[in-house]
This record gives sequence, structure tokens and C-alpha cells, in this order.
Amino acid sequence: MELEDLKELMGLLKDTDVTELQIEKDGVKVKIKREKFFGHLELQPAISERREVKKEEVVVETETEGRLLTVTSPIVGTFYRAPSPEAEPFVDFGAKVKKGQVICVIEAMKLMNEIESEVDGVVVRILVENGHPVEYGEPLFLVEPIG
Repeated sequence: MELEDLKELMGLLKDTDVTELQIEKDGVKVKIKREKFFGHLELQPAISERREVKKEEVVVETETEGRLLTVTSPIVGTFYRAPSPEAEPFVDFGAKVKKGQVICVIEAMKLMNEIESEVDGVVVRILVENGHPVEYGEPLFLVEPIG
């Protein structure tokens, strides 16, 4: 079984409810297991938030009314804020995002997985440094929903 065959099988599973597939072809056994990840947004009350500005050595405090959504990593991998090292980040602090907009990518096993915003809102905080490893469920962003 060739690498292209494996990629095709993984692509077919992506949009289905199938979570496990085992195939034997030409004496080669392949087992693909996929976990469905739900809830990569968690509601979290936000009382206050602190953000340090290193250049000016000033601490800015912001009171946020309502609730912030925590965007968490749906997989284990490496967090990237931009599609390539030369490109601008998908989002910055204070950026308005729309539901379905790509806000980062997580590289796992040489595959780039786009992480999309689940709500219209404003990025209040970016919790992970570019190029750092992330775990499943690790908080990536705090987003204040709009509307």
C-alpha cells in the first residue's frame, strides 16, 4: 500500500462518522483510528485579563463583560499563527474574526490542520507562542463573542 493510498483513505474518513478502519492488502495491514473531537470551545467566565507589554514595561488590565470562549487544540501538534514563516499571522490580538475563519494551523504528522473560529468575535488573547508544541485540549485563544 502506497503513501498516496493512505492519504486518500484518511481524506475519505475526514468527512464521515467512521472512527476506525482496518484494511489488509497484499499482506500489509493498515489500521486507521480517528477520534472525533467536540467542544474545542469552552465557556469560561472572564473577570479580568492582564497583558504585559514588554517594550514599555506597562501592565494593561481590561475588564470584559460577559463570557469569553476558549479555543482549545483539538489535536496534539505544533501551533503556527501563519500559513508560512514569511506570511502574516492569521489573526492578531484585537482582531475581529468570523465563524469559520481560519485562526491558526496545527501541524501533526506532517499534515497542516486548519483551526477555525466557531463564533463571530474579537481575539482577546493569544495563549501560545508560534512554533510551540500543543497538547489536546490546550487553550490557544480567548475570543469575546460579538452579538
